[in-house]
Amino acid sequence: MMDKKLHQKQSFLYSIQNKKLMLPVLGSILLAFVLWLLPTGYEDAQIYQEADRCRARVVEIDNSSIIDTGLVRSGEQRCTLELETGLFAGQTVTGVNMLSGSLEADKIFVPGDLAQVVVSYEGDTVLTVTMTDHFRLWQEGALALLFAVFLFAFAGIAGLRAILSFVITVLMLWKILVPCYLNGWNPVLTGLLLVLVLTAVIILLVYGCERRTIAAVSGAFLGILTTALMGAVFNNAFRIHGAVMPYSESLLYSGYQYLNLTQIFIASIFIGASGAVMDLAVDITSAVYEVVQKKPDISWQEAARSGMNVGRAAMGTMTTTLLLAYSGGYIALLMVFMAQGTHIDHILNYKYVSAEILDTMVGSLGLVTVAPFTALTSRSEEHTSELQSLEAISYA
Repeated sequence: MMDKKLHQKQSFLYSIQNKKLMLPVLGSILLAFVLWLLPTGYEDAQIYQEADRCRARVVEIDNSSIIDTGLVRSGEQRCTLELETGLFAGQTVTGVNMLSGSLEADKIFVPGDLAQVVVSYEGDTVLTVTMTDHFRLWQEGALALLFAVFLFAFAGIAGLRAILSFVITVLMLWKILVPCYLNGWNPVLTGLLLVLVLTAVIILLVYGCERRTIAAVSGAFLGILTTALMGAVFNNAFRIHGAVMPYSESLLYSGYQYLNLTQIFIASIFIGASGAVMDLAVDITSAVYEVVQKKPDISWQEAARSGMNVGRAAMGTMTTTLLLAYSGGYIALLMVFMAQGTHIDHILNYKYVSAEILDTMVGSLGLVTVAPFTALTSRSEEHTSELQSLEAISYA
C-alpha cells in the first residue's frame, strides 16, 4: 500500500514537471520558426546579385599559370568544371581560382573536388565562373547531424531541448544581433538584452516554468551585467580599440564608418563569457535545489552557503575553460613570439595579447561573481520545495 502511494506521488510530481516544460518547449519551437522566417534586412545587399551561386565538380586542372615562390603561390589556377546545381546545371565550363599569395586565404583544387562557384551570365550565356572555395556544406551537415545524434543518445529528451536551445542561439545571433549592430544600435545594450533573452530561453528549457528558472536567470544575468561593467572600465584602462577583432576594420571601409567597434568589442567580452556563466548558475541552482529537497527545513542562509561551496569548487575549472577557449586560437601567435625571442613584457603589452588578457580576466571575474549572486537568488528553492511537499501531501 505504501509503495503504491509513493508511486502515485512520484507520478503526480512527474506530470507536474512535464507540464512545466511543455510551455517553454512549445514557445521555443515557435520562436525558432519565427526567427527562421525573420528577414535580416540585408538580403538585397548580397554581392554578385546578378550571378548564380552553385556547386560544381572539378574535372581537370591547369596549374601552368601558377607562380611558385617558396611557400607562396600566386597567379591563377584554371579548372574545367561540371556544374551540378543552379541555372546551368549539367554544363561544362572553365572556372578561375585566383591565388593572392596568402596561405590563409588561397585554396588549391584537384580533380574530383567539389567547389562553390559564382557564375556570371547574360541571358543564356555564361560569361565567367569564379571559384570561391571548396564546397563543405555536406560535411558540415554531417557533423551537425552527428552532434545531434550523440546528444540525443546520451541525454534523451533533454538532449533534444539542448539542440533546440542551440538552434535558437544561432538564429538570434544571426537574425537579430548582427543586423542590429550593422544598423548602428548600441552594441552593449543590445548585447545585454539579447543575452538576457537567451539566458531565459535556455534555462527555461532546462527547468521549465518554476522558481529555479528565476533563480538561475537572475544569478546568471547579474554575473553577465557585472562582466559588462568591468569590461567597459578595463577596456578604457587598457586603451584597446575594437579593430583588434578579426575582419572588423574592413567594415569601416565598406560603408559602415558609423560603427563603434570598441563597444562591439566590449559586448563580445560578456557575450563570449555568457555560456560559462549560465553553466555555473545552473550548477549552483541545481545543487541548492537538491539540498533543499533532502532537507526541507534548512534555512535560506544554509542553502546559500551550500551554493557558495559548489560555486567555489566549480570556479577553478570554469575559469580555466575560458582561458583555454580564448588562448587556443592564438597558439600560432605565441609560437611566433617564442621563435623570435620576444621578451615577455613586449608580449604582454602587444595589443592583441592585451585584448585576450582582457577577455579572459574580465570573463573570469564575471564567473567569480556568479557564485554569490546565484547562491543568494537560489534561496527561493526552499519555498519551492515546501510548495511541492504540500502538493504531494494534499494529493495523497
